[in-house]
Amino acid sequence: MSTPSLTRRHVLGGLAVSFMPLSSAWARAGGPSMTFLVLGDWGRFGRGNQRVVADRMAETAMEIGAEFVLTVGDNFYENGVTGVDDPHWQGSFEDIYHATSLQVPWYASLGNHDYRGNEQAQIDYGARKGRWTMPGRWYSFRKQAPDRTTVEFFVIDTTPMISGYYNDRKTMVSGQDVEAQLRWLDHALAASRADWKIAIGHHPVVRYGAADKAAGPDLIDRVNPLLQRYQVPLYLHGHNHNLQHVQQGLTDHVCAGAGSQNDDPCSDNGGDFCALKPGFVACALNREAIRIGYRDADGTELHVARISRTA
Repeated sequence: MSTPSLTRRHVLGGLAVSFMPLSSAWARAGGPSMTFLVLGDWGRFGRGNQRVVADRMAETAMEIGAEFVLTVGDNFYENGVTGVDDPHWQGSFEDIYHATSLQVPWYASLGNHDYRGNEQAQIDYGARKGRWTMPGRWYSFRKQAPDRTTVEFFVIDTTPMISGYYNDRKTMVSGQDVEAQLRWLDHALAASRADWKIAIGHHPVVRYGAADKAAGPDLIDRVNPLLQRYQVPLYLHGHNHNLQHVQQGLTDHVCAGAGSQNDDPCSDNGGDFCALKPGFVACALNREAIRIGYRDADGTELHVARISRTA
């Protein structure tokens, strides 16, 4: 199956009043859809708005019938986990995201704070507990929407790609084969015959504004060209502790790094939406489009973006 051409029609600014709230009707707009949530920068034993964001996630997951959750890294603050029995697992994950609607697969990626601890333990926990899924530092998986549309997700490990972390005594990055990961991503994207390709990582791969230093130039130079070459329409990430959207080239960049605290300013250029509020992202996908809804900790729908697909 060839990669479709893509067009975009975005809903810009804070125009939530023009749209239905996130609901089963929203999720079915344009036909039956696959639905999922995106969460980043979150694990703080319930502190810093984590618990209230989790409550809104549970409500939204129930409303739209979310099938799974994607995490975009920095899963446990400040220093990752020490092992599979670290108290963070119970206090920051199991006890916080306990609602029945969130007892779905969680596909996780690593962030720089996860590298301050034992990142291998997050892979090992997935083998021990069924809900948490992280088969490797980078991996891909496929899903099929109710209308038989296929989507392939490509989870990457961005921290080792940023040279600055190798001089950071807190972020223990060593022995990671970045070249092997990039070769894998190149080959996997080239081989994919899915109708939609979605990439997931912790760090942004474009700058949201002139003052944004979150995306390292080495990461931008090495990952973004692959997204463009293989027409990847959506890249999900965190690291910036806000909710943000920018479209550049063929790719929409969606930041969901507001799972607990907000401490990054919103840039004044480069994107069409940014909110310095705790929250998360909900997505619905079918053959026609991917719909992206930003929701804050009060349950308010802040913004909706849409990526349309043409055959």
